[in-house]
Amino acid sequence: QVQLVESGGGLVQAGGSLRLSCAASGRPFSGHGMGWFRQAPGKEREFVAAITTIESGASTNYADSVKARFTISRDNAKNTVYLQMNSLKPDDTAVYYCAAGRDSRATMVREYDYWGQGTQVTVSS
Repeated sequence: QVQLVESGGGLVQAGGSLRLSCAASGRPFSGHGMGWFRQAPGKEREFVAAITTIESGASTNYADSVKARFTISRDNAKNTVYLQMNSLKPDDTAVYYCAAGRDSRATMVREYDYWGQGTQVTVSS
């Protein structure tokens, strides 16, 4: 089992920045690929970003809607994965979820085994 706890969400104006954190505990964090997803009201959960293990090169993958604005990273020493979000837009408003799965840059919800409870991000115009 891997337990995941997100933090760092909040209210920000359009054009602003936030950094989300996801702290992991339980099974070794370093062996999991990690992902960020988001879900807006009335919409399905969608992929945002993913990162492989450091052993696999910490390779990243991003949804087209966030490329060049968001950056995913991981710190195995702190058992934490981050999502730096810049140039935020109102369309980025959603609950953001952290997930752990196999060592890949998977984009599908079903490819992840463990999920956090989510953190709300609200971007005002």
